[in-house]
Amino acid sequence: MRAKLYLWTFETRKKMSQYIVSARKYRPARFEDVVGQEHVSKTLKNALQTDHLAHAFLFCGPRGVGKTTCARILAKVINCEQAADAEPCNTCSSCRAFNENASFNIVELDAASNNSVDAMRSLIDQVRFQPQQGRYKVFIIDEVHMLSAQAFNAFLKTLEEPPAYAIFILATTEKHKIIPTILSRCQIYDFKRITVKDTEQHLARICAEEGIQADEAALHIIAQKADGALRDALSIFDRMVAAGGNAVRYEDVLDNLNVLDYDYYFRLIDKLLTEDLPGVLLLFDEVLRKGFDPEIFILGLSEHIRNLLVCKDEAMLQLLEYTGTVKERYRSQAALAPSMLLLSALNL
Repeated sequence: MRAKLYLWTFETRKKMSQYIVSARKYRPARFEDVVGQEHVSKTLKNALQTDHLAHAFLFCGPRGVGKTTCARILAKVINCEQAADAEPCNTCSSCRAFNENASFNIVELDAASNNSVDAMRSLIDQVRFQPQQGRYKVFIIDEVHMLSAQAFNAFLKTLEEPPAYAIFILATTEKHKIIPTILSRCQIYDFKRITVKDTEQHLARICAEEGIQADEAALHIIAQKADGALRDALSIFDRMVAAGGNAVRYEDVLDNLNVLDYDYYFRLIDKLLTEDLPGVLLLFDEVLRKGFDPEIFILGLSEHIRNLLVCKDEAMLQLLEYTGTVKERYRSQAALAPSMLLLSALNL
């Protein structure tokens, strides 16, 4: 019995160890794979192709939008032996060493846990040694805003006049916390939030590759809930796949994320248009019984009314982040709802 239990535990652990979360499994390895940051990818590739590479970069923007990913791709392509079109080949010795976390030319420092002046002095000491192979030694400092004032000051001189073989890539979510003397020494790249459409398309590609059945509306809700952070979207997506048994269904996403379905708002406006006051109160009671905060419901209703006003003009339909049948439903309800009613409701 014990032998069977041990064997079952061993097999279970073996299966669990083989699982890789989507955020790691589908982390881009080339600039062309980076989602929603084409302006950054294009500029960096042009700089590489024209040999106008700066010695210090600052990547700033919200969490989970690709700052560290782009820093690693840039660090890899700089020393790539067979780089074509400013993209890493992933086959040369330098790329393989990086992919196996065995590259001596690329140093990563997490400033959140190494923010002292001693940690910075240790990094500066490493700058003095030339790369063992390749042209450059690249230093990636993540969460650089967490460095202490003394660490920043110790870093200033090296950042201003580094050796010809040293390149620094700094990443931060809070640019305003970095002292101006550091900012003035870096090329600054601002990363944008990932749009709902881009996030939804990326999740759809993963579903196609993994053979996962997913409702379009479910992926849309996940993309909205992520609030522009692709890493958050992938984490939610993994949770929904686990909950749905290798399928992502719209109803399951609503239940697991505790999201108010837009159908409630369509039904409420329909009842207002027919002056069905008892129906409105019963619908609101249904929302409360499901545990939703009344304030959240009112905020969602305000957004719904705003969307209806947008749909009054065909030219502004593209502003809606919805697709397919939902957008058509907005269009038809907007045609029935008088503008004065919507404006009065929005004002209230």
